[in-house]
Amino acid sequence: MEVDRTDRSFLITGGGGYFGFRLACALLKTSSNVVLFDVKPPSQELPEGVAFIRADIRDYTQVEGAVRGMHCVFHIASYGMSGREQLNRKLIDEVNVQGTENILKACVAHGVPRLVYTSTYNVVFGGQEIRNGDESLPYLPLHLHPDHYSRTKSIAEMQVLKANGSKLNNSTGVLRTCALRPAGIYGPGEQRHLPRIVSYIEKGIFRFVYGDPDSLVEFVHVDNLVSAHLLAAEALTEKRHHRAAGQPYFISDGRPVNNFEFFRPLVEGLGYPFPTLRLPISLIYLFAFLTEMLHHVVGRIYNFQPLLTRTEVYKTGVTHYFSMRKAQEELGYEPKRYDLEDVVQWFRDRGHGKKLSQSSIRKLILDVVLVVAFAALVLSCLPVVGQ
Repeated sequence: MEVDRTDRSFLITGGGGYFGFRLACALLKTSSNVVLFDVKPPSQELPEGVAFIRADIRDYTQVEGAVRGMHCVFHIASYGMSGREQLNRKLIDEVNVQGTENILKACVAHGVPRLVYTSTYNVVFGGQEIRNGDESLPYLPLHLHPDHYSRTKSIAEMQVLKANGSKLNNSTGVLRTCALRPAGIYGPGEQRHLPRIVSYIEKGIFRFVYGDPDSLVEFVHVDNLVSAHLLAAEALTEKRHHRAAGQPYFISDGRPVNNFEFFRPLVEGLGYPFPTLRLPISLIYLFAFLTEMLHHVVGRIYNFQPLLTRTEVYKTGVTHYFSMRKAQEELGYEPKRYDLEDVVQWFRDRGHGKKLSQSSIRKLILDVVLVVAFAALVLSCLPVVGQ
């Protein structure tokens, strides 16, 4: 399709997903031209001013066509973050590393001056405890990453930051880049993690928690992450003296919390009891390892969804949280406070939540009738005021 390109044109790779679409809607406040680039279209109707290009980031020709004439690229597209996707090493490498190389090459070739890369906490975290870490932490050595997704995201982030300052073809300017490292994303309509968690709750699989009850991790509401991306793009401009150029930033809600306690409102809000059984993390890690081995053996015949992967055990059960100071000082990032109330309501509106059985309903009605009858009897025995 033909897209009107202006000096305020934005391209979002991976724009068909939950976060990309949310970012596009926010960009419309300052731009009339936002282009979503993805292999799958968004599930929601495109608002006026947003266009969609169905294309594959692994194909340089398609990337080049989408990037041409853009003013800023938000490179969100990635693969292999969770579940069985984590076990497809070939596709992870092609999307995360080769795809990023294609984006950078196209930006330089067609004079795109800004690129904001969506990275991950995992570029520095691999299962070791981190308390209030900051951007001075070194990258985790590549061979120590417990999963290929984190390894490739680390490689891609290094490529993006190294490309900062690259001379643009047919232009006197240079490419300015930065990387945002978000925590786990949540919000109403999130489609990657929350539906999987809710399915475990509804199937009765969520019967236990694991790890130290004092372990702390972080999350980021989708709207806080959108805000961080807008601020980062602005901080790459001449107006902001290219403050963010070549820099990484940790992004979260800034409220470390126990992973399972974070999801307690979701469990109880859907009408289910919160688990009281706590298992050692070593046992769950062993189970995840065996599950991955089983998937490796039978995955080509039956590509089942592992209950947990080893990386997910680390990410949910081992303390790791980071300071927001650099993002606050250099980007002006101030996260708003959110909870899971809107997430619970989103699932309830779509028919999720524990359903009462017919016998439970009859018992509830009988209990109400008995309470009303008892109250009426008590009131009938009281003296009437004024008599």
